Amino acid sequence: MTDKTASSNTSTEESQTNAKQRRASGEFVRGISGFRHSIGPDPDFPAQPGRYHLFVALNCPWCHRVTLARAILGLTDSISMDVAFPNRTSETEPDGANRWEFDPTRIATLTNAPLPECTLDTATGQQMRLATHIYAAQGSNEASVPILYDKLNHRIVTNESADIIRMLNAQAVALGSTHPPDMRPDLYPEGPENADLRREIDTLNDLIYVTINNGAYKAGFSSDQQVYQAAFNAYFDTLTTLETRLSDGRAFLTGDHFTEADLRLFPTLYRHDPVYYVRMKLNGARILDHPHLWRWLCRVYALPGVASSGSLIHCRQGYFGRSWNGTIPLGPNHPIPYPEAYDHPELAR
Repeated sequence: MTDKTASSNTSTEESQTNAKQRRASGEFVRGISGFRHSIGPDPDFPAQPGRYHLFVALNCPWCHRVTLARAILGLTDSISMDVAFPNRTSETEPDGANRWEFDPTRIATLTNAPLPECTLDTATGQQMRLATHIYAAQGSNEASVPILYDKLNHRIVTNESADIIRMLNAQAVALGSTHPPDMRPDLYPEGPENADLRREIDTLNDLIYVTINNGAYKAGFSSDQQVYQAAFNAYFDTLTTLETRLSDGRAFLTGDHFTEADLRLFPTLYRHDPVYYVRMKLNGARILDHPHLWRWLCRVYALPGVASSGSLIHCRQGYFGRSWNGTIPLGPNHPIPYPEAYDHPELAR
């Protein structure tokens, strides 16, 4: 594989220093994405409507960032998408366990039926069943989603979600956005007049990635008690910080406009009450217990395209279906079930 690797960026990737030893000691350490091309600046990948495709899993929060950007930027018609089943392959899979699989016939134990969002591979022309097969065709042994794929040249553009949302925003018009300018948010405004705003977004992105996005996984998947406790404390400290930030009446994290910082925070908080509170051992408080964050969460959920960009059925199936006995909790149902609760900002007092 000969793709460019981005320089260290704590809002995008985790330091790999002593990663092997840290994993051996029980710490969850997220790896680095290996494909880092760009649509637009890279002449091999011009911004053209209908050329690009996303491979995602709706339970994955990193994929959720990308499906949100695709919807909120008006790119659902011009960027096609395939959805993997939320549970990865088991030890009986000939190609190996823990693989993302594109198989719409698999049965979800939560619903006792196939999940209608799941698809076959419709982009490569070879109906590749596993994400690992898509990578193998590029000479890579990676296995993650999301994947941004060039259907014309049959190449992976990038598999880093932070890069994908940034380039979709920058190239939205050229990629064929169907939203007029007044309906399409600018997630990361360019130009010297927006330099202070970009710095604010970058600072928030760093805090949110380290303590919330990746922090949830540090808490939930690290087997070292001290690592878990540090992640737990940092997670809830940041929730308090963000609650205070929103307490001045602003609609979104940087003010009146929805930006990349809001988009990157949403997938984790969307999962917190119904999934992460239990599965990631983040039971210090609910988002519902933070009234300003709750109303922010409901405000984002109400934006056009946001509700249809994720699925708590996929989240519950994916996270709890991988737990030790595979049993999936049915709640929470109080004060009302989720995601219906996100239509009720008044629940937080």
